[in-house]
Amino acid sequence: MDDAAPNLDSLDAVAGDARILSKRVKDGVVTLVVDVTALDGARRAALESDLKTAAMAIAGVGDVRVAMTASQRARKLIAVASGKGGVGKSTLSANLAIALARAGRVVGLIDADVYGPSQTKLLGTDERPTANDKTLNPVAAHGIRFLSMGQLVSAGHALAWRGPMATGALAQLMEADWGDCDLLVVDLPPGTGDVQLSLVQKSRPDGAVVVSTPQAMSLIDATRAIDLFGKVSVPVLGLVENMAGYTCPHCGEQSDPFGCGGAEDAAAELGIPFLGRIPLDPAVREASDAGLPPAASDGAQSEAFARIAQKLLQALETAPA
Repeated sequence: MDDAAPNLDSLDAVAGDARILSKRVKDGVVTLVVDVTALDGARRAALESDLKTAAMAIAGVGDVRVAMTASQRARKLIAVASGKGGVGKSTLSANLAIALARAGRVVGLIDADVYGPSQTKLLGTDERPTANDKTLNPVAAHGIRFLSMGQLVSAGHALAWRGPMATGALAQLMEADWGDCDLLVVDLPPGTGDVQLSLVQKSRPDGAVVVSTPQAMSLIDATRAIDLFGKVSVPVLGLVENMAGYTCPHCGEQSDPFGCGGAEDAAAELGIPFLGRIPLDPAVREASDAGLPPAASDGAQSEAFARIAQKLLQALETAPA
């Protein structure tokens, strides 16, 4: 910026989810270069107008020129969400990431549930990531790379953080060195709060997967999560029904303690794909507690996650940009 030029720092706040890469002033003409990767077409047009209005209100500015640039992200970003906790979203995220890797993709997993991280337990390692120039290097486990706040804080330590601190932590995980990963799975916290909105606004997921158990109370909250993604134009790639059906290991009788088919019916009603169901199986719980995700081995449980992974890839290919 030229000496004695107008102070343009106030424009950073106007940029919001975009990022001003450079500000220059010459003879009263302001030139801005703005990274608008996170914005769609309508928001880009509105931002250009807002920046020009704000800059023209600064003393000494006679004209404003805005140049916009957007990077093409090589990898696909998939958000895994639920409207409430306790439906197995983190278990699905871990096993889905591993199933995608076994299908030939290079996969990274972000545990974005900063208040209740569980991926270190599910993946069987709390190895701390290294860093280069404050950029984290993900840890390898079961054929994927992952990062979690569980690697960075002591076990059992409560994170008494307000929203901005939580979203800042998510940004650090997102901006890690993910190398040649072509898919990045993000295990979101339950609900529709600050972390979810920050991810959507700043990183623009290519699609979302919503997890629910079959009963009506869970589906009510899952519908809220689906509605959130609809409002911010993130395509919902599908709904997964977890804890669907239980086979008694002693007598072999099939029962449905949480019901069955509710998520499939909801998906049909909402016009979104149904990706499949995961049964209520003690083997999944035992393997998860031991840090041995079922998707990493062979068997009926692994096949269930593999089928969902294949349907997800198909949905991702046909999803709107």
